[in-house]
Amino acid sequence: MKEYRNEELSAQERAEALVNEMTVEEMAGQLRYDAPAIERLGIPAYNWWNEGIHGLARTGVATMFPQAIGLGAMFDTDLTGRVADITATEARAKYNVYQQFSDFDIYKGLTIWAPNINIFRDPRWGRGHETYGEDPFLTAENGKAYVRNLQGDGKVMKAAACAKHFAVHSGPESLRHEFDARPTPKDMEETYLPAFEALVRDAKVESVMGAYNSVNGQPACANDFLMEKLGEWEFDGYFVSDCWAIRDFHEHHMVTSNAVESAAMALKAGCDVNCGCTYTSLLAALEQGLVTEEDIKKACIHVMRTRIRLGMFDEKTPFDDIQYYVVANTGHKAVSVECAEKSMVMLKNNGVLPIDETTLKTIAVIGPNADSRAALEGNYNGLADRYTTFLRGIQDRFSGRVIYAEGCHLYKDRISGLAMAGDRYAEAEAAAANADLVILCVGLDATIEGEEGDTGNEFSSGDKKDLRLPEVQRVLIERVMKHGKPTVIVCAAGSAINVEADPDALLHVWYPGSEGGRALAEILFGDISPSGKLPVTFYEKAEKLPDFTDYSMKGRTYRYADDNILYPFGFGLTYGTVNVTGLEYKDGTAAVTVENTGVPTDEVVELYIKDYSENAVPNWSLCGFKRVKLGRSERTTVEIPVPEKAFTAVDDNGVRKVFGDRFTLYAGLHQPDELSEKLSGTKCLSIEINR
Repeated sequence: MKEYRNEELSAQERAEALVNEMTVEEMAGQLRYDAPAIERLGIPAYNWWNEGIHGLARTGVATMFPQAIGLGAMFDTDLTGRVADITATEARAKYNVYQQFSDFDIYKGLTIWAPNINIFRDPRWGRGHETYGEDPFLTAENGKAYVRNLQGDGKVMKAAACAKHFAVHSGPESLRHEFDARPTPKDMEETYLPAFEALVRDAKVESVMGAYNSVNGQPACANDFLMEKLGEWEFDGYFVSDCWAIRDFHEHHMVTSNAVESAAMALKAGCDVNCGCTYTSLLAALEQGLVTEEDIKKACIHVMRTRIRLGMFDEKTPFDDIQYYVVANTGHKAVSVECAEKSMVMLKNNGVLPIDETTLKTIAVIGPNADSRAALEGNYNGLADRYTTFLRGIQDRFSGRVIYAEGCHLYKDRISGLAMAGDRYAEAEAAAANADLVILCVGLDATIEGEEGDTGNEFSSGDKKDLRLPEVQRVLIERVMKHGKPTVIVCAAGSAINVEADPDALLHVWYPGSEGGRALAEILFGDISPSGKLPVTFYEKAEKLPDFTDYSMKGRTYRYADDNILYPFGFGLTYGTVNVTGLEYKDGTAAVTVENTGVPTDEVVELYIKDYSENAVPNWSLCGFKRVKLGRSERTTVEIPVPEKAFTAVDDNGVRKVFGDRFTLYAGLHQPDELSEKLSGTKCLSIEINR
């Protein structure tokens, strides 16, 4: 038996044994994302590139969950973990059958390049909806849950997760190939690094992906500071470049002269796998003395170690019997529905919701996202075998008449090419005039909000220019609402939107997955209570934000901003009437009593800490949260651990430690700010902690 097939040895020992049998040419080939077969050693071809931020993506049918920003809005890491476990199960199911058919194509492997744990620092960033939001703690907690459940805890990994994009990456998309992000040491340690450190140190993530942009003068995929951090955190997986990012070294960053130098620079820095084609120049770099055979061998050991950890050279793994029929099964889709239910955020309600069916005969469902599949999907998505759009969900749930009008295109001035501008406004007004209630389904989708190259937004490469709806939708809202009918606005978007209207109720539903329409209908008609919370700050105006290219945190996110706030981070209403009392803190744990005197609902208890030392963030920081389910008149005690790190601050040199001796711990259903208290009608509890 070949030594690398000896399952009694460690993955490191097996990888070393395997690579020792390769020629240098074979080693170099294995560092491509589309690694070729080495038939003489029994190594099949393998494509490292697979996606799965909210369900398995880009390989046909799979369970489609809400986009990652919606998962963040759940404030429920257990449920995020279930999403990851299902994603890994379906990845194994597809991998098993694809292996049988000798299909080694892209998106069909077990190395899932997710989660995206970048900080959503600016609401204009088009890819922000791929993240868990703006807060490092919330991001880290969701990221750890995702990694642990995707990878599993057995000797053989179920699938391999990837923390991306390391580490300072959040737009602009149009500049990402040449942009140099310049965070201060304080912002780096305080905001941009914590989630990555948590995934590496605590969750043992198998992979880290570098970003396109440079960070303080060096490309992220060959950045001394970032690579040193991985060493400091004892990273023990493989490092992969973002796709074609190494080519940017010589084409855009201009730190090298050609592909040979770029390949050498990346490999020497510690980039093991090249998503792209630049590593086809590795042998030329070897010939020119820019890299050594030992450099290539070291990277090859890293990548083969991951394949061994995935059981690819084992006689049998615990996952070989996962059959294809588990993909998108009823149980998996039920979890998608649950996620959608818990992710939708009710921002306003004057009592029109939940809908009383006995008082209505006709509902008008209007808007470009009403019957849109794209509004359910987000990006980096798979395909669902069944979609329930918002319109379909309402039609299925409501026994009366539902009138539908598209109203307008998502962003173009007309729907029919030969028609005049505004060709569907009259139909929308007719629907509104003839209805007892209007549900306006507006927002964005990934054709205008997403990654450079994947969108149809030729002006901003997927980024938003402002926080407004496209003009055609603003006109639609105005024309529909002038009829004076009770109106619910349902906004599907992956980021902060100011709808610039005053409806009777406002729901922000993100991109809620294939069964988003079912979840929406359940909330609208009171079958369940909304319970999502904003994982990002909703600002009033983009013009009041710092420059998009400024990576300083000043004026950004709830921890630093003090004005321009429309709806605060952590805010979200329910149909229940929940009170939080009796805050106590002892031995690193906070405890509160939570009582619901209204209809059954989920709620999220949120903990924030205020540090009064000079190095602390200006406001306060999320340091704990727990989702709780409450029936009518139900009362329970909730205990939430407060991590020791919550008491630390970061100085201007990037040094993190405990500076202060006086803290305030807040507990409630939102932040302890005046706007949240005004919007919710409830206040936070607080206690002083002296250390």
